[in-house]
Amino acid sequence: MGVQTFTSSVTNHCFRLRPGQDLKKELLFYAQTHHIHAGVILSAVGSLNKAHIRLSGGKDTVEFNGPFEIVSLTGTLSAESLHMHISFSDFEGRVRGGHLMDGCLIFTTVEILIQENQDLIFERKFDEETGYKELIIQNRI
Repeated sequence: MGVQTFTSSVTNHCFRLRPGQDLKKELLFYAQTHHIHAGVILSAVGSLNKAHIRLSGGKDTVEFNGPFEIVSLTGTLSAESLHMHISFSDFEGRVRGGHLMDGCLIFTTVEILIQENQDLIFERKFDEETGYKELIIQNRI
C-alpha cells in the first residue's frame, strides 16, 4: 500500500494556558472554539502540577504529582478529537511520558503553538486491525 500525501495552506494559533487548567480539555476546547479541522502541535512549553497519562499498550493509566516541566507535547487535533503524547520531567530530570489524558493540570503556564492545516480534515475512525480510532486525513472541500 503506497503512502498518500496531502498538502495544505496553514494558519498558526498561539495562546497561553494558566494555572489549574486541564491541558487536554483546554486544547480540545480551543480547537472547538476556533473551528480547527486539522491541527498539529508545533510547540508546547510550560509546567504541570499533576500529570495523567496512559502507558504504552493502551490499558493502564497513571497519575503523577508534580511539579513537572513539559519536555514535549506532540499530536494531532480537531474540533471532534485529539491524539497527543506528552513527556515531562521532575526536579531530578527523570522523564516520563505517554498518551495525554484528562487531568494534566497546569502549574504555572503552558505556551501553545498549533498549526492549522486549512485545506484538510482530520477524522478518527475505528480500525479493526489496531483496536483504536485511527487518523483519517481528507481534503477539505
